[in-house]
Amino acid sequence: MISKVIKPGKSFAGACRYLCSNRERAEVIFSEGVRDYDHVLMAEDLESQRQLNPGLKSPVQHIILSWCAGEDIQNEKMSEIALEYLKRIQVSNTQFVVVRHNDRNNPHAHILFNRVDNEGRTIKDNFLGLRGKKIAQQLTQEYGLVPAIKKDLERTQMERMNDFDATRYEIFQAITELLPKCRSMDELAVLLKVEKIGLVYKFKGQTNEVQGISFTKGKFKYKGSEIDRSFSYGMLSKKLEQSKAKKQILNMSHSGTKIDLKAWAVARAMDMARELLKPEEEYNQLPSEFLKKKRKRHRL
Repeated sequence: MISKVIKPGKSFAGACRYLCSNRERAEVIFSEGVRDYDHVLMAEDLESQRQLNPGLKSPVQHIILSWCAGEDIQNEKMSEIALEYLKRIQVSNTQFVVVRHNDRNNPHAHILFNRVDNEGRTIKDNFLGLRGKKIAQQLTQEYGLVPAIKKDLERTQMERMNDFDATRYEIFQAITELLPKCRSMDELAVLLKVEKIGLVYKFKGQTNEVQGISFTKGKFKYKGSEIDRSFSYGMLSKKLEQSKAKKQILNMSHSGTKIDLKAWAVARAMDMARELLKPEEEYNQLPSEFLKKKRKRHRL
């Protein structure tokens, strides 16, 4: 068994949605202090306790525990190991949830806990990654699990799966936090670059029409929909358009401009219609191979 500690985040809503919203891959196997049957209510419970310590900017702690492919780890045993892991990293008296994901060959669980405990105190995360790694090794021996020691195929696969899921969540967390600050995909790309995350477009054939979007970090690459269903190119574009529209209304109201919402909505609809009806490519934007003139054939 190995563990991976994710950098603390800000959004319980995003974390709960990522871990629990897809019922086909996610199963809550243990929880404490939250309504675990609905990810929205779960986030509300976590956020409510977070308010006991509003000065803590990153209250969301996420850890992944992974076992080797083929290991028989039933929910009861997985929960027992996860609870012992939390006890040994000195996480207690707080809200938490253990979620099993079934989308990989190797059994793995996600632990989400509130760094604001039930008394409003901060749960420290000093050297949590290193401590978690050592405790995972101890639990592997005590429970007779497959050790991640030999450089064999199984271990390599387990580490890759662990890092793959962790990196995917890190990208999800970054997009969730940065998207509200952006007005365009270009702005999002610039902010993601600071987090060492790349944004790659997929184009339709030889045209400039964007067909999809992917995100990269380190050696991993994910389609937008792999990160989250709402992070496809179409859904992201829609969110950015809605955010831009809201900011326009706020700017107009702050400037004292009287807003006719009905007229504004009609104008927005007209703009969108014009955008949809506009030809896909302007002549001067076409790739060079489409601009070559046909040679005239000389008659003999």
